[in-house]
Amino acid sequence: MLKLEFTDADLRQITVAAAPDAVLETALSVRRLRTGPGAGTRSSPGLRRLRHVVNGSLAARAGVLLEVVPPDGFLPDFLLQPEARDFATGVELVGQVPANLLAADLSELPASPRPSRWLRELASGDAAARRTLAADLHNYFGSSLAPMWPLVQAGVTADRSLRAETLLRGGIDALLATISPGWHWQPPVLEIPSPLDYHIPLCGRGLLLVPSYFAPKVLLTWRPDQPTVLVYPLCQDYRAGFADALGPLLGRTRAAILAALRDPATTTALAERVGVSLASASQHATVLRNAGLVATTRSGGAVLHALTPLGAALLRGDAAAG
Repeated sequence: MLKLEFTDADLRQITVAAAPDAVLETALSVRRLRTGPGAGTRSSPGLRRLRHVVNGSLAARAGVLLEVVPPDGFLPDFLLQPEARDFATGVELVGQVPANLLAADLSELPASPRPSRWLRELASGDAAARRTLAADLHNYFGSSLAPMWPLVQAGVTADRSLRAETLLRGGIDALLATISPGWHWQPPVLEIPSPLDYHIPLCGRGLLLVPSYFAPKVLLTWRPDQPTVLVYPLCQDYRAGFADALGPLLGRTRAAILAALRDPATTTALAERVGVSLASASQHATVLRNAGLVATTRSGGAVLHALTPLGAALLRGDAAAG
């Protein structure tokens, strides 16, 4: 069990990453491809699509990434770059990691009886070895992950929107209690099921939540003088229906109303689509509008509701995973 202990200062410094960590998703997608279709959690449609694209060519596409991304266990911290807003910036930040931190991370990888010359040179901070890592990151991302990157972005945007709505409706307690099934928030401790057993005080530096498309389980990274990073799998199980997936967080009726607005509708039409009263449709649309998911305009005596770009992104996540 992982136990994260919050102070009041930590609770005031909980943030959600603004975008997917592109370098991390690259590494995790390599890991998921290495573990095979039957390993880990149930395969998502996006992962099945990636397997189809790669189709047995992982070694050629990933290059030296296979040496720093083991099938399971420890993942080097330098592959976590949550502050980077895009892939190219993330790769640049990887290239700037101090040599002593590179060596420390690589020393935690499973021992190899014959580590490659490249891996030894990377551990020493060699510039040519760093360039090889950067080149193979770019090659793999461009050939394999880039075609489906909008799907990853939409999924993370949807998850971020859910966290924002949960915070609006129930505050910090609701946010921490609903991040993932099986997690337990008992202030001031967040308990996360894990084979590892650690009690981690956050020490007033806060927590950065990073939703991940390819992470099959939680990853935790402690950083000195910075917020601890908690990577968690985002919810992709929309195949049972959008309202079923979002119901526990948005409420089933509100989730159904959001889904019904794939096509703009008046309050009356919205009530008819979802099967609720006019007053209920109006009330739920107002909450969704206050959360930034729905825009409302008046035309004469009618009120027209439509999705905002954020609401549309939420539904694109639904459509991509369905």
